[in-house]
Amino acid sequence: MTRVVDTTSRRKGFPAPLTKVSRVVAALDLQRWAKCPKGMLSVVFVGDKEISQIHKTFMNDASVTDVITFIGEAHPAEPFAGEIVINVDQARRAGPEHGQSAKSELLLYLVHGWLHLAGYRDKKPAEAKAMRAAEAKCLSYLSKRRITL
Repeated sequence: MTRVVDTTSRRKGFPAPLTKVSRVVAALDLQRWAKCPKGMLSVVFVGDKEISQIHKTFMNDASVTDVITFIGEAHPAEPFAGEIVINVDQARRAGPEHGQSAKSELLLYLVHGWLHLAGYRDKKPAEAKAMRAAEAKCLSYLSKRRITL
């Protein structure tokens, strides 16, 4: 069964790449070693101001960040996997700093959020190391299949 991916852009001047996001998520969902919960997935693209507000409201930290993931509910009738909120402004800054395009950075943020939903954490050094390895594995998988944002 194909997952419903609700993709929205609330960042003025940034059209949400609806089909591409759905294609990335569908490919990630085929992974056997990491499983995102079943149900609809929401992916929202925002700017610095909105992600700062979300970060402050839900994590008591008003700093700008790259991606925030909210884990959903496994309701039997209508499961909701969760929501991934991605900061377009941060990707535009960080991509070139990391020697890649903003689109590649956005893809990393989407993968990172999906991995959080699949149970990966990154607060402790060992967790962060496992997260980086999982990100690299996902990005390599997507690259081999020429799936991008």
